[in-house]
Amino acid sequence: MEQIKVFLNEDEIPMQWYNIQADLPTPMKPPLHPGTGQPVGPDDLSPIFPMNLIEQEVSQERWIDIPEEVLAKYLLWRPSPLFRARNFEKLLDAPVRIYYKHEGYSPAGSHKPNTAVPQAYYNKVFGIKRLATETGAGQWGSALSMACRMFDLECRVYMVRVSYDQKPYRRMMMNTWGAECIASPSTLTESGRAVLAEHPDSPGSLGIAISEAVEDAVTHENSRYSLGSVLNHVLMHQTIIGLEAQKQLEKIGEYPDVVMGCAGGGSNFAGIALPFVRDKIHGKNISIVGAEPTSCPTMTKGPFAYDFGDLAKKTPLLPMYTLGHDFIPAPIHAGGLRYHGMAPIISHLVKEGFIEPRAFNQIESFEAGINWARTEGFIPAPETDHAIAAVVQEAMRAKEEGKEKVILFNWSGHGLVDLASYEAYLSGKLQPYEMPDSEIERALKAIENFPKP
Repeated sequence: MEQIKVFLNEDEIPMQWYNIQADLPTPMKPPLHPGTGQPVGPDDLSPIFPMNLIEQEVSQERWIDIPEEVLAKYLLWRPSPLFRARNFEKLLDAPVRIYYKHEGYSPAGSHKPNTAVPQAYYNKVFGIKRLATETGAGQWGSALSMACRMFDLECRVYMVRVSYDQKPYRRMMMNTWGAECIASPSTLTESGRAVLAEHPDSPGSLGIAISEAVEDAVTHENSRYSLGSVLNHVLMHQTIIGLEAQKQLEKIGEYPDVVMGCAGGGSNFAGIALPFVRDKIHGKNISIVGAEPTSCPTMTKGPFAYDFGDLAKKTPLLPMYTLGHDFIPAPIHAGGLRYHGMAPIISHLVKEGFIEPRAFNQIESFEAGINWARTEGFIPAPETDHAIAAVVQEAMRAKEEGKEKVILFNWSGHGLVDLASYEAYLSGKLQPYEMPDSEIERALKAIENFPKP
């Protein structure tokens, strides 16, 4: 019988997260204070994050120990299985072996709890009582709601309006775990009211929702902000995915030629990719591919520049590929990929040539996801469909070249509460939208006078 799954025992779970900053050949550019233009220090971040997470954000240590309390929660779903996609391979009829980490295995249905749980834990031990955050498709909001319940914290989530309307079951998940879910832009914050005054029918964006969540956090007592992607410590927490995958592949004597993941802010992609980027830095011949939507082509069409992480300019200036902080993406169904910027770590690695970005439209992505569901059974999240589209493209290249390839990708979450988006695809309502260059040029005017990295 052909092997489908590779498991790790619970005592084989990685005990440390991997921090790639220790291995970068060239250092990253620092975040800048928007007022002074100087590098941001820990004290500048203390109103937003607890100091124990700030220490991880700026750490240059290669390995960070995972606290026992976090490991105990991780064991509810980790180590996650590594699957061989044998049925999908047969459909593609290409000389490839396809492996994927099944992060839909978590209670929240995605990779997001890998950082939500430690963030809730570190805030709890620091004495914080309440967290505020934003969410795009609802994956992050669901995960943090669950994590806050685990550590007895209050949680308020600002959910991008278009996803709030498209995905009611995501907010119901948040409510079930005891969190409050608010459609963004809202009337609860100055940031939200300013947007609504100018655009009463705004579909929202992650940039707007971040502004609201940060404002909420700094205006409430014993409260902090929590982010599900982009920042260094968030990506580091996610590396448990790739570290497990390395152990699992080693068990069966495999090593990937290509590592892939969908990329919005960069967290799930970093989780699968960064341990393998370390191998590439040290001489391994491996390709690392990030798949993004053509409707929000941050890495493939945006410049590498300093920009704010949010619309209201409440965050530091981050060195990243960006479409401009006032960019409002089209209301595509892959809500988790609608962010205007890319994580500084991922951006740095793209700029240095260690990562290759590719863009896919939602038609080819959903087509790949449907074929996946009809062969492998599991229904992917719309975001995950972009990674599967990249896998299909790579398999077809291998077929054309007549080369055998081992492909590893991160199956970042299931689509069981995203079925309305599949209905839209199956009924022919979706369009292969590509963001016009004119709209990108307009958004980039907002950063033309910012410092240059």
